[in-house]
Amino acid sequence: MHTELAILGGGPGGYAAAFLAADLGMQATIIDQSPSLGGTCLLRGCIPSKALLHAARVISESREMADWGIDFGQPKIDIDALRARKDKIISTLTGGLAALAKKRNVNILRARGVFEHSTRLRLEAEDGVSLEYNALTFDHMIVAAGSRPAIPGIFQLSDRVMDSSGALQLRDIPETLLIVGGGYIGLEMGTVYAQLGSKVTVVEMLDDLLPGADRDLVRPLKKRLMNLFENIHLKTKVASLTDTGSAVEAALEGEAFTGTQTFDRALISIGRRPNSDRLGLDTTKVQLDEQGFIQVDAQMRTADKRICAIGDIVGNPMLAHKASREAKVAVEVIKGEPSAFSPQAIPAVIFTDPEIAWAGLTEEQAKIDGIKYEVAAYPWAASGRAQALGRTEGLTKLLIEPDSQRILGAGLVGVGAGELIGEAVLAIEMGCEVRDIAESIHPHPTMSETYPNASEVFFGLATEIYKPKRKKK
Repeated sequence: MHTELAILGGGPGGYAAAFLAADLGMQATIIDQSPSLGGTCLLRGCIPSKALLHAARVISESREMADWGIDFGQPKIDIDALRARKDKIISTLTGGLAALAKKRNVNILRARGVFEHSTRLRLEAEDGVSLEYNALTFDHMIVAAGSRPAIPGIFQLSDRVMDSSGALQLRDIPETLLIVGGGYIGLEMGTVYAQLGSKVTVVEMLDDLLPGADRDLVRPLKKRLMNLFENIHLKTKVASLTDTGSAVEAALEGEAFTGTQTFDRALISIGRRPNSDRLGLDTTKVQLDEQGFIQVDAQMRTADKRICAIGDIVGNPMLAHKASREAKVAVEVIKGEPSAFSPQAIPAVIFTDPEIAWAGLTEEQAKIDGIKYEVAAYPWAASGRAQALGRTEGLTKLLIEPDSQRILGAGLVGVGAGELIGEAVLAIEMGCEVRDIAESIHPHPTMSETYPNASEVFFGLATEIYKPKRKKK
């Protein structure tokens, strides 16, 4: 079989590339092993985890209402119904993608694709599946093959030791759960299982949770998780795991705790690795870096003129919305357009409770790079809306270039932070100055007005808090 454009991978980057290419008149073919489009994000990542986090948040809110004099009692959890609801959401979305692919005449080959050379893929089927074609040639290729959980061999024991995909299957609600890794995947899944009733212990090798995020955003979340989780062991490593047949024994070594603990299940969430080692890329001119990421330029082109690459497989941040934008750039470049991937801000959201979101420059990165900045922060305790919600632990902060007063970055922690970060992305991309936000009228009472409130803090003119502008010496 021959196609004008082949896309290796059917995730958010892959299907976005195929759909745009078809809309622009190209013949597009997706090669993916999964029975449905959607990739990790839809099938075993972003969407199912957010569905379960929604359920966890409702449980949490029902408990919080006791302070309002409203008691819902203990929740009765039907694990089968919860799992079925999650699966229905996935089915609905994958069905929609299949219909869109059909309307656009996008070909879908259910197979594993392995490069034989720069313009030919060998197609391999899963056991018991027959293929109409055993090879595919193409004029252009976009590699969007994604990533997978990184699990050291010593942790690959049994079904009791899960990766993120296994945790999302929700086989049961373990009485005790060990989470190895204090990053966003571990904390999100820990939140789900803790609200469902598990006693969760998090073990993190570093000295704090969520490395890479600003500490003032992490603090309110950490405080809440310390009450929600059974234990959080920092500066601690898991030396070994042993499946006893009825439980998992973990040997822990750390400053606060050293010894053996027993858990019903363990979740390994220490990062992800690119799938570049499974594609036969050594038969092409594509270059990889030391971590196995495909090297691309701003136009998403590899060192092989026929091949572009996008998404997780080209490096961090491993985010679906980054892959989708890269997909559009790659297709436009293949069509001869002067397109390039050069965002000023790629938003990141951690869907814990409270949520953490940021875009553009972070304070930690500014310090590392020696970039001059000023911070204007507005505590949600001064927000009428936050008070009405009973969730005042949040914070909205802006990073501002001192001379031009341009917005360099923004960060939020609090309920719904992920829904609020989009305004900051637009402000950074548009090169807005802090006064532009301060003078834009926002609705009251909402959490969105914490943006102009934070902007007013920069000028020392905030209404709801008293924080005069310090005079420069």
